[in-house]
Amino acid sequence: AYNEDDLMLYWKHGNKSLSTDEHISLSQFFIEEFSASSGLAFYSSTGWYNRLFINFALRRHIFFFVLQSYFPAMLMVMLSWVSFWIDRRAVPARVSLGITTVLTMSTIMTGVSASMPQVSYIKAVDVYLWISFLFVFLSVIEYAAVNYLTTIEERKQLKKRGKASGMYSMDAVQAMAFDGCFHDTDVDMDLTPFPDPCEENETRTSQTNISNADTPRLRRKRSLKGNVGRIILQNNHVIDTYSRIIFPSVYIVFNFFYWGLYM
Repeated sequence: AYNEDDLMLYWKHGNKSLSTDEHISLSQFFIEEFSASSGLAFYSSTGWYNRLFINFALRRHIFFFVLQSYFPAMLMVMLSWVSFWIDRRAVPARVSLGITTVLTMSTIMTGVSASMPQVSYIKAVDVYLWISFLFVFLSVIEYAAVNYLTTIEERKQLKKRGKASGMYSMDAVQAMAFDGCFHDTDVDMDLTPFPDPCEENETRTSQTNISNADTPRLRRKRSLKGNVGRIILQNNHVIDTYSRIIFPSVYIVFNFFYWGLYM
């Protein structure tokens, strides 16, 4: 009812006019500091009015968001790197892993957005989650590039083999139709010219004296048992090899700058 011509308000002792309990706490924030100030408010019909203000500086509890948002996001990004160690020909395994991590990151981002105020500016947690989502998304794109380049590479090798042998590859059924013999599909058929039937009979006769432990299939199984890791490394594409180093390195650098800048 009284404007500045009639009434002046001020803090008599400044910040000392405020007294709070030292043990006061909030569920989501720390009270860093508070200060007292005064100001004027204008109303067009009556004029200027004195106002008293108390300003609180708050700091959010980060540990709750670390458990609910940051730590799950880190695990999802690291889980997406597992696809770099899977054989590039295991399409269902790598695709399902990539899609699962992308959907999980989307769920985490939706849950965080629902629990935070709906504001128009970008928050620090939004920056972290979107960068993490980008890493997961790029891991899916990385396998798409690996699969495409692998297909092109196999087609080129197939054409080279066809030119060298004078014919293109054929499966076991087609080969059986030509020579009347059953062919194991696991055996690499390099499209060499078919052997002479007489030579084939002599070869079969000589192989009857060899024990079953020395058959090609058993020897192949024995070699696979001890060399699984080596075979996986040989079947990896060069992009996978670089991704195992680049993705973790860039993500560690991002976390270092993020926690140093915002926290």
